[in-house]
Formats: sequence, C-alpha cells, structure tokens
Amino acid sequence: MLEILEAINSALWSYPLIILIVGSGIYYSVRMRFPQFRYIKEMFRIMASGSESEKGMSPLVAFIFTAARTVGVGNIAGMAAALSFGGPGAIFWLWVLALFGSAVAMVEGSLAQEFNVCIDGELRGGPAYYMERGVKNKRLGRALGLAYAAITMVSMPVFCTTVQSYNIAHGFSDAFGVPAVAAGAALTLLLGLVVFGGLKRIGNAAKRISPLMAVVYLIMTAVVMVFHFDRVPEAFALIVHSAFGADAAFGGILGATITWGMKRGVFANEVGIGTSAITGAIGDVDHPVEQGLLNALSVFIGTFFVCTPSAIMMLVTGCYNVVSPEGVLLYEGLPGVEYGNGFVMAAIDTVVPGLGAPFVAVAVFSFSFVALLAYNVYGESNALYIVKDVRVTVVVKVVMLAAVFIGSVVSADAVWTIGDIGNAAMAWINVVALLLAGPMCIRLLKDYEQEAVRVTDDKGAALAPPCDPSVLG
Repeated sequence: MLEILEAINSALWSYPLIILIVGSGIYYSVRMRFPQFRYIKEMFRIMASGSESEKGMSPLVAFIFTAARTVGVGNIAGMAAALSFGGPGAIFWLWVLALFGSAVAMVEGSLAQEFNVCIDGELRGGPAYYMERGVKNKRLGRALGLAYAAITMVSMPVFCTTVQSYNIAHGFSDAFGVPAVAAGAALTLLLGLVVFGGLKRIGNAAKRISPLMAVVYLIMTAVVMVFHFDRVPEAFALIVHSAFGADAAFGGILGATITWGMKRGVFANEVGIGTSAITGAIGDVDHPVEQGLLNALSVFIGTFFVCTPSAIMMLVTGCYNVVSPEGVLLYEGLPGVEYGNGFVMAAIDTVVPGLGAPFVAVAVFSFSFVALLAYNVYGESNALYIVKDVRVTVVVKVVMLAAVFIGSVVSADAVWTIGDIGNAAMAWINVVALLLAGPMCIRLLKDYEQEAVRVTDDKGAALAPPCDPSVLG
C-alpha cells in the first residue's frame, strides 16, 4: 500500500507542479511590482490595526492564526525530512519558494477577502469561493471550486491531520514515556473541546498558544547556533553549494534537493495550496489587499524565522542524516535515528543534554494543536461550500477528531506521503485557478495603492478605507 501511495505522490509532485507554483509566484511578483518586499512595513502596521470582530477575527488574530498554522510541524519535523531526503541544498529552494511564493499567498488572501461570505453569523471563504466567483467562465469556476472543496474537505481534516497528531503523540511518547495511543486520546478530547466552541474560541486558542511558543522556540534555536557559531557560515555555504549540485557528497541528488525543498516549503507555509486563504477569509480587515499582505508576511515568518533556524540548528550540530532516492546513505550524523523530531531533539541536546525531547514535544504540541484547529476551519468552510447547511460542520468535526486519534498510531512514512498527496492535489487546482482569477488581485492592489485616501490617526498610523468596487470591473 505504501508503495502505491509513494507512486501517486511522485506523479503529483513532479517538476510541472513545481514550475507552476514558482512560475506563478514570479509572474505575480513582476505584475504587482514585488509587493511582498515593498510593503514589509505596511504588513506590520496592518497586523497591529483593527479590533475584535464578532463575525470573524481581528487582523492581529487572523495573522496569528494563519502564521500559527504555517509555524507548525512542517517547520520542525518537516525540515528534518527535507534534509534527510533532499540534503542541505533543499533549504535554498525553500527560500526561493518563500520569496516568490509570498506573492501567491498575497493573491490568495486578497481574493479570499474579496469573495468571502457570512454564513450563520461567521465569515467563511477560500479558494472554492473565489474560483466560482472570480473565474470569468462561471461553469469552469464552479467545477474548479467543487473539485477543490471536495479534495480539501477530505485532505485537510483527514489526511494532513494525521501528520500533526502523529508528531504530537510520538513526541510525548519519546519525551515522557506516554503511550502514543493515550497521548492521541488526550489530544482528541482536548481538541474537541475547542473546535466545538466556534470560530471565536478557535481564534482565542490560537492567540494564546502560538506566539509565546514561537518566541521560545526561536530563542532555543538561537542558543544552539551561538554555541556552534563557528559552524554557522559553513552551514550557509553548504546550503548554497548543495542547492546546485556543487557539493561532492550531495551532488548526485540535485533533483531530490529541489523537489524536497519545494514540497516541504509548501507543507510548512501552504504556498500554492490555498488553505491559508481559508483562514485569510475570516479576517475582518478594511481592504482585501490588507489580508493578502498579512498572508504574505506569514510565509516570511514561517520560512525565515522558524524553518531556517531549525535547519541551521541541525546543520551546525551535524544532527541529521541524508539518504539518496536509491536508499544509499550519503551522510550519517545520527546513526539509527529516524528523520523527524529526533534530529531537532539531538541538536538541542548538544547544548543542554536531556532537554531536547521534552522541549520539542511541547513545541510540536503547541504548533500542531493550532494547525489542527486550522484544519477544522478548512474542512468546515469547504463542506459549507458544497452542502450549504451548517449542520455539516458537526460531521467535519467528528471525522477530523477520529482522524486525529488514528493518526497517532500510523507510520511516519505513510503519514507524510498521504499529507503530500493531499497538498499536491489542492495545489494543482488552486494555482491554475489563481492564473485565471488572479488579475482581480492586481486591480485590487492598484485600488489600494492609488485610489484609497490615507488617513492618519493620532498615533500616525495609516488607515486604508474599503476599496471602491467601481475599479474592479
């Protein structure tokens, strides 16, 4: 069964998909004059603006929720997987994806806001909604929307959920000796208490859990790098050399290097798959482009403040293994250790022996728990798109909670492979739709830049009024 899943995964994650995602990022970066770089300061202003919302989330909470999803297990265990199968050069291609993929995230977030809807007093939206209403050919847009919603409704609450629950359960098992089944049962119960509380409780949970842990994790990676500071330049040089096959040890896996860098980047930061647009749709902002900029910022945060430090920490300590696609061991820094959380644990233990396992277990729980909350929102929003009956959200919750428990005892290879298949299927549909509906974002950005009248409040913060719909055509 695993061989079949891996064959499907390889077919979906082929070079055409990578070219499609990166090419779309380059196209929209050029068309919009690289807003992901020009508006860095504006991103932080927007993040701090706004107030609590009764029907969605404030800009700050929406950003935390979106960023918390990207700062998930993909940034910790995912970086270990990238190094294991793609070598150090995979991190370079992760950077490339972030620099150009942030433009894709901006388009997704802007369109999600422009076409969101209010269902039963709560904001909902995402790719399925902007596909139907943003693609000029309505029949094609509806077909794309239905296909995306159907895949996402199953993939995120079921397939990708298992990745998070597996790493939580086995993290606690490794660190504290808790049986994975017991950890999975406790996680399922706790998650159920939150998801049945609605969007407001979900947002509040994300706001309380994620920021503190992200800061603590960043500090820990910094401490490890300081203790191995003399090897930091060497680690960056190894990443760049390996990215182009110039390193003797990893030169033979260039194809895997590019593919794994992109795959793990998509999983960690949701670039191209459209799911960050679902959480972006529930942000209560003044202008659609504001949410687009926040989505772009979340890609930068996940890539450069969590993914990269995680990878550098493993590289400077030598706590990783690299295996070729043929199964040949190219580098062995941790004999007998399976790729995943174990690499990060070992890296931390080089500075504070014995701290790695409990620290990573708590970090993974904090990040992955918020990611699971996001998966619930993803599933519900797409189920509502298809069924249009709020009672379907209860079914999504129950199915997802069952998947959380099952995922705690599934093998790591099957977990990652199933998650990658779901991401690839969503990416194929979403990026094609973005090329069709994306010009709307270009008009929205033009409105935001040229037509909006800036107002300065007492503190000097620039406020953008709602867009003028007449410019949208």
